[in-house]
Amino acid sequence: MVLVRGLLGDVLRRKRLRQGRTLREVSADARVSLGYLSEVERGQKEASSELLAAICTALDVPLSMVFAEVSEDLAREEALVLAHPTIEPEVVAAA
Repeated sequence: MVLVRGLLGDVLRRKRLRQGRTLREVSADARVSLGYLSEVERGQKEASSELLAAICTALDVPLSMVFAEVSEDLAREEALVLAHPTIEPEVVAAA
């Protein structure tokens, strides 16, 4: 099963790293704890819509753009799972 929270965390991390920013910088700008932001990026926490909006504002990225990228990643993961139904998604993605 593909977890959306994991894909969302991956997208947020990619956006942050492309900007050359640290977790500490983004967490301060978003007014969210560093630990919680780290857990969101690692897909360990479900972020509320308010928290996602704050993170996107801190990253200066529209929430719709983040969701579009998550949607693209989800479609890709689902296609991999359908093509290889006996293999876990993260194993296929790593191949």
